Amino acid sequence: MVAGLVVGGIIAVVLVLYAADRIVKARAQVRRLRSMSDRLAAATARAEQQQQQRQAAERASEELTSVLPAIQRPPLTVPGMRPHGAARPRTGCERPGRQDRRAEHPDGRPSHTGEHAT
Repeated sequence: MVAGLVVGGIIAVVLVLYAADRIVKARAQVRRLRSMSDRLAAATARAEQQQQQRQAAERASEELTSVLPAIQRPPLTVPGMRPHGAARPRTGCERPGRQDRRAEHPDGRPSHTGEHAT
C-alpha cells in the first residue's frame, strides 16, 4: 500500500513537472512570436514609407519634366566633347567610349599585345 502511494506520488510529480515545462516553453514561444510580429510590422512600415518617398520623388520628377521638356533631351553641345552630329559612325564590334587605337600605333597593332620594340 505504501509502495503504491510512493509510485503514485512520483508519477504525480513527474506530470506536474512536465506540465510546468510545457507552460514555460509555450510562454517563450509566444514571446518570440510577438517579437517577430513587431519586427515584421516595423519592417512593413519602413517599406511603405520608402515606397511613398519613391513615388513622391517620381511624381516630382514627372512634374518637373512636364514643365521643362528640355530636360528630356540631351544637350546640343557639352564643353570638351564633340557635338552629337560630328561623331564618327560606330561599327558593330566597337564598344561605346572606346578610343581609336590606330592613332597611337601607325602599323595598326593594338597597344595591349605585349610586343615591345627592341
